[in-house]
This record gives sequence, C-alpha cells and structure tokens, in this order.
Amino acid sequence: MALMEWNDSLSVGFAPMDEDHKQLAGLLNDLDDAVVAGRGTDALAPLLNDLIDHTALHFRHEEKLMQAHGDPEYIAHKIEHEKLLRIASEMQTQFRNGDTDVTNELLPFLREWLIDHILGIDAKTARFLAENAA
Repeated sequence: MALMEWNDSLSVGFAPMDEDHKQLAGLLNDLDDAVVAGRGTDALAPLLNDLIDHTALHFRHEEKLMQAHGDPEYIAHKIEHEKLLRIASEMQTQFRNGDTDVTNELLPFLREWLIDHILGIDAKTARFLAENAA
C-alpha cells in the first residue's frame, strides 16, 4: 500500500500545482517502497535526494507564480517552504552521516506535512492563482 495515495480530495484545482503534488506523492511512495523493501543506503540516498530536490523545485515554481501574480500570502507561504526544506535538509544530513533510521521519522513527517500544506495554504494559493493567473 502506498504511503500517500493521490486522490481528488488532494486536488487544489490548479493543474500546475496538482501535477507537482502528484509527482511529490510518487517520489515519497518510491522512497517508502525502498525503505519497506529493506533496500540499502546506496538505493535510498538517490531517492531521498530526488524527493528533496523535486520539493525545492516545486516550491520555487510555486513561489514564482505567487510573486508574478501578487499573491498577498507569498511571504508566509515562502516561510513555510523554507521551514520544511530546513527540516528535510537536517534529516538528509543525518542520513548521510549514517543514521538510516531517520527515514522512519522523515517519511511520515513529510506525508503529514504535505497533506496539511496542500489542503491548507496551497489550496488558498491555488484559488488565488486560478483567479489571477488566467
């Protein structure tokens, strides 16, 4: 069973954001599958890197859209992104330093954070962009 099943309840109604979110869910599931299968550090490291890199790319894309269309929530949203990237980076450093068990904390944390973020601030941003980015 996938760690994060994508379904319509997670859609924010703005296709560019939904597509990115689907990709993030897929990368999260790929990493979870590898952890559950007991794959080694050599297999997990690139999956973790891909997940974090794609998350940062998605955030930059979202932030550019917000800035370009004058979203008044831009600063607060950007701060939330920075907090997550800081936590993920710290956990990635722990992983690189040999603490492979950190994935057991990271995966559920990222799942919950992503769902809460999508259904909260991202949904609000998507409504703003749908109205202002036409």
